[in-house]
Amino acid sequence: MQASPRRTIAAWTLYDFANSSFAAIIQATIWPAYYANLVVGNAEGRGDFWWGLAVSSAMVLVALTSPLLGGIADHAGVRKPFLVWFTVAAVAATALMATVGPGMVGWGFALAVAGIVTYEAAFVYYNSYLPRIAAPDALGRVSAAGFAVGYAGSLVAFLAAFPFAAAKAYWACFLASAALFAVFSIPAFVILPPDARHPVPLRVAVARGVRETLATLREIARLPERAQMRRFLVSYLVYEDGVNTVITFSAVFAAKTLGFSFTEIIALFMTVQVTALLGAAAWARPTDTRGPKLVVSVTLVQWAAVTVLAYFVQEKWQFWAVAVLAGSGLGAIQAASRTFMATLVPGGREAEFFGFYSLVGKTGAILGPLVFGAVSAALRGNQRAAIVAVGLFFAVGFILLRRVRAGGPTVVTRAA
Repeated sequence: MQASPRRTIAAWTLYDFANSSFAAIIQATIWPAYYANLVVGNAEGRGDFWWGLAVSSAMVLVALTSPLLGGIADHAGVRKPFLVWFTVAAVAATALMATVGPGMVGWGFALAVAGIVTYEAAFVYYNSYLPRIAAPDALGRVSAAGFAVGYAGSLVAFLAAFPFAAAKAYWACFLASAALFAVFSIPAFVILPPDARHPVPLRVAVARGVRETLATLREIARLPERAQMRRFLVSYLVYEDGVNTVITFSAVFAAKTLGFSFTEIIALFMTVQVTALLGAAAWARPTDTRGPKLVVSVTLVQWAAVTVLAYFVQEKWQFWAVAVLAGSGLGAIQAASRTFMATLVPGGREAEFFGFYSLVGKTGAILGPLVFGAVSAALRGNQRAAIVAVGLFFAVGFILLRRVRAGGPTVVTRAA
């Protein structure tokens, strides 16, 4: 029996709720601080180095496999089984993190890489369902609903982990994250529709995915009419690496340099989630009326300021203020960057070019974590210098963005 469109969309958005527990607890807060500071030991930056290496290694694998997974999602007819199995693998890796104790550096590294890679792989198949379940004129609303439910999922994950973090039962935080991920994925497993009955062979699907990605890359790199898109994507690649690195290391920085407890880290990131939503809302109209280029430029200055201010903070309350500034910039830069890309995509080819945009975003999470970890380790654990080094990604991204001759207002405003 075919599920109703409303029920199918609800199941799809619940998956965003589910996997947000991984993003919130494993990628952003408890696991990074636990692994770097307690498992590896971070007195001289060794934990920073290993966590940065784990994230970068995982994202290299994600970037290399995304075209293959995209081809499978589009052509092989195994979208739903792969969504299920990659999710199960990510949940298993998350649950097994509860077995990692101090000194178990290699085991923790392997689980972190496995968890991030399988989480991102499952996300490819999740995203590929959107044009199948939503009408063309409802894509934006359904996508936004997924983001909103995802933010709610992050807040629930933080609340679930809070009492365990307060009791210093960090293993239970990882089990709670795994449980939320597993339970709220079930509606998607049951309700999302299977693929068509006439798929192409898996080998052919993989070849198509790689061929299509390379064709898109060649078009962007060579055609004069794609020059502004090319310039924007190079800028986006650089500054997104900075954004991803700040998110990846904020909890580690707060714990080691400023002495935040794990419960304080959770409260901090809950505040960042709220300010990200407010920032996205506040900049929504200016993105249309003044243009996404202006909004991205302003928020890049804001992010550069975050890295400089983080260097000087001495008290926890000061870092709270910096986190609010970063959160408001996070929501704004994500939304404005996506709008910027949308203004450059030729009509009727949105899925193709936004797939490549997503690939660039994943690639923009490789170099930054390595830079932070290497600088911290080289300077015997000086995270303040490491965060300033990350600020260079925002400065270079800003300079590159100035070369883009696009990104003006998306609506025509009437003179008063």
